[in-house]
Amino acid sequence: MSTPTRSTVDEAAEQQNAGVRAAPLLVPASVQPRGPGGRGFPSALGGGRVAGLDGLRTLAVVLVIVYHVEPDLVPGGSVAVDVFFTLSGFVITRLLIAEYARTGRIGLRSFYRRRWLRLGPAMLTMCAVTALLSVALPLPLFDGAWMAAGLAAVSVVNLVRAGEAGPYSDLTAPLSHTWSLGVEEQFYLAWPLLLLVLLRRATARTVLCGVAVLCVLPVLWRMVLWDPTAAHRIYNGPDTRADQLLVGALLAVVLARLRADDPRLALLRRWAGRLCWPALALLGLIAWQIPITEASGWNPVWFTVGLLAAAVLSATVVAALDQCPQSWASRLLSVSALAWVGRNLSYGMYLWHYPVIRLLSDLGVDDDRLLPVGGAATVAAALASYVLVERPVLRRDRNRARRQAPVAAVERAPV
Repeated sequence: MSTPTRSTVDEAAEQQNAGVRAAPLLVPASVQPRGPGGRGFPSALGGGRVAGLDGLRTLAVVLVIVYHVEPDLVPGGSVAVDVFFTLSGFVITRLLIAEYARTGRIGLRSFYRRRWLRLGPAMLTMCAVTALLSVALPLPLFDGAWMAAGLAAVSVVNLVRAGEAGPYSDLTAPLSHTWSLGVEEQFYLAWPLLLLVLLRRATARTVLCGVAVLCVLPVLWRMVLWDPTAAHRIYNGPDTRADQLLVGALLAVVLARLRADDPRLALLRRWAGRLCWPALALLGLIAWQIPITEASGWNPVWFTVGLLAAAVLSATVVAALDQCPQSWASRLLSVSALAWVGRNLSYGMYLWHYPVIRLLSDLGVDDDRLLPVGGAATVAAALASYVLVERPVLRRDRNRARRQAPVAAVERAPV
């Protein structure tokens, strides 16, 4: 068997980021973990893309769309965003730890570049279309939408909303759904730096304990902040939502720490498999019964410990889908159509559903038909985004990486 170069392993990571199914890597001794923290993550380099997690993305984005069209049907449907946060923290941290275990470092510039290519072009396209329509069409949705588009383009909608103590203003209304993307982008900016510091300066066990402590701090901070007038601050703040992403990161650290033959991993798999359906049922119950974004008796609980509870439930599902591929939940969510949509269209569906549905409403589509018509239009817009924007950008980037790989191999070759 030929020894893969570092560019081969990097390409697999790039493919995973870009939505291409990557096969599990057989890592030779020449690229085994060699950083001080990397030695403590024996399972960091295993595995490829998990179809069940892609199916979970599809389920979550559909729930968000239903919530925005029929909020009375699923008053707590925004819990799907909590699932997205935890899933994002897990996937990003797994990639970062794998890179560190492989090379002893994290290429921050390369990471930020990949994140931008994956998220930025599609976001800017949606913002540009919305801004142009605000000039061309005299519809309520697009009144002043150019300002919302500008705020969304620089990922600060959540910060603007966090500063509004009373009812949300119309400033971000046309693209208010991008608040969650702002939270994720701000996490992506800070977390790789912090994780790199932990990996370089601490043992793997200390990294695990440090991430666990970080998961608790936002909960304590929310308890300090909690007041009915602080609901917007807590709901939109990157600091007050950080535990949901960090719980996913903690799961990634735990799985990277455990060897395949570790009995603790077998225990984790067993309990994750047992608790997956109850966790999904509880998340469904939250979506069905708890009016998260409305004033209610649930607010004091939800805006303090509830957000962490939703993240723990989400992490339980993620662990089961990742570690128990033969379970019924994993098989169901790994159905090809669900996995393909989650892998390729879920981001575009989230980007486009809100302006598309509001546009159809302004154009007079009946409420009874808004969900099926809006859903179909959203899928069409997401497919156009994938075919015309996202896939070409990522394909050019992969071709560029392949062209540079031979040059990089020559530069690393011994003289």
